Amino acid sequence: MAIWKKTFTLNQLNEMSKNCAIEHLGIEVSAVGENWIEAKMPVDHRTTQPFGLLHGGVSVALAETIGSLAGFLCIEEGQVALGLDINANHLRPVKQGFVTAKATPIALSQNTHVWQIDIRDEEDKLCCVSRLTLSIKHL
Repeated sequence: MAIWKKTFTLNQLNEMSKNCAIEHLGIEVSAVGENWIEAKMPVDHRTTQPFGLLHGGVSVALAETIGSLAGFLCIEEGQVALGLDINANHLRPVKQGFVTAKATPIALSQNTHVWQIDIRDEEDKLCCVSRLTLSIKHL
């Protein structure tokens, strides 16, 4: 069963990211399923650390971006999803290409969401696992 409560296109989701950190990092929503959403990000001069590897903090930014967007799409109008906690385990370095982050829900309640975000390289190797907790509030 689909979990999304808002109607959207990939183009609309990507338009929301103009003129902010998401656009600067090159993050782009790339696919959506019934209970998951994915975003791609380049591994380039914007996203690497001085040793030429994907910056761990940027991986966390990617995870929080796609997890928060997923939360936003799962809530009713008049509600907001606010980041409460995020953690990440960096499992494999990435030097080039793109990484893809896939967010899937672990728990979706009225007040709290918990999302699992797996980041994989172009060879589909797991590079980072992250868990994001969102607090759902009424405006």
